[in-house]
Amino acid sequence: MQLSLNPWVTSPAESIEEDTTDVHVPPAAVISTPLKGMVEPDTADRLASRTITGTAALWVVGSHGGAGESRTADLFNGARPTGHCWPVLQNGSKPRVLLVCRADMRGLTTAQSALTQWASGAAPAVELLGLAVLADAPGKTPKTLRDFTAIVGGGAPRLWTLPWVEAWRHGDSTTTPTAREYQRFITDVTALVTETNPSTNH
Repeated sequence: MQLSLNPWVTSPAESIEEDTTDVHVPPAAVISTPLKGMVEPDTADRLASRTITGTAALWVVGSHGGAGESRTADLFNGARPTGHCWPVLQNGSKPRVLLVCRADMRGLTTAQSALTQWASGAAPAVELLGLAVLADAPGKTPKTLRDFTAIVGGGAPRLWTLPWVEAWRHGDSTTTPTAREYQRFITDVTALVTETNPSTNH
């Protein structure tokens, strides 16, 4: 059997005991850094890169318009959205990045392209924390999209799937979601940012 270098093909998961610690960081996927030999996506499917002024503890990159980039950035102190571009910092340092998309086919496909771009080394040097997939509608996500989310998320260091927030639909950007998934997500990402930059206060 011929083996291919594919970050979206993972080995069967072993049984995992429930984590009872206060801080729960999703386990790292098969791919955690760019890989040599990955084929980069077509130019039309890549996210642009943009030199950004200023600093941020976390840069939030939406893989498409309407991904929830700004809403997600609002959840974290010191986070900034990038306008759907890979950030390139003027001081030459490697930015910490969270990729976000919506849980529809378009959103997941653009996220997969962005992750392929990153994995192939075609994106600027960034410290990618993971992918956050935000629900695109109220209610349960269809199984086909849930399955595709798991496949796409296998190409990111970490994956968070987040439910619909009705308050955001009505323009209330000040509401912090109370759903357990969001509380865990905020705790996870804050811990990762603090771990990579101990001087960051949250």
